[in-house]
Amino acid sequence: MTLSDQALDQLFRDARTHNGWLPKAVDDTVLKQLTELVLLGPTSANSSPGRFVFVKTPEGKEKLRPALSPGNLEKTMAAPVTVIVGMDMAFYEHLPKLFPHADARSWFAGNDKAISDTAFRNSTLQGGYLILAARALGLDTGAMSGFDAAKVDEAFFAGTTVKSNFLVNLGYGDPSKLFARSPRFAFDEAAQIV
Repeated sequence: MTLSDQALDQLFRDARTHNGWLPKAVDDTVLKQLTELVLLGPTSANSSPGRFVFVKTPEGKEKLRPALSPGNLEKTMAAPVTVIVGMDMAFYEHLPKLFPHADARSWFAGNDKAISDTAFRNSTLQGGYLILAARALGLDTGAMSGFDAAKVDEAFFAGTTVKSNFLVNLGYGDPSKLFARSPRFAFDEAAQIV
């Protein structure tokens, strides 16, 4: 069944990357619902390396502040929530539970390139699911890579096997602060059917 035009508008056509936020909190129950939806999305061998830190307290935001690039500082501090999309570099240790019908752990153990590639690719994919799930729940998003990953890792993931991938501001966007939509490629410029 195809989604309605209204749903497609909400997810894609009318959805925008937000830079300004309304002063409206995002309830923790919405963040839990959002995460449950994200975790349903497919990943390689159900590896699910994505880890999500929802930074919403003043203390959490201050901990994040030193890692932000100047261009992302103001909008991130103003966002009701900033999600650190992380990647667990030991994701393969959970494969006996998540992918029990094969010895998938052995595909990765000791293979640093496979671990790195799979963790990055699939946590990025899960971050994309997060953006779409947030939009489906009526939230707005603003994804960013302008931050110091080493500082985020030290502040939020020290002593763990998780590393940061990218950030997503989350909340209820202020439409008055949207930029004009940037151009997009036409089908022929970005795709081909062979």
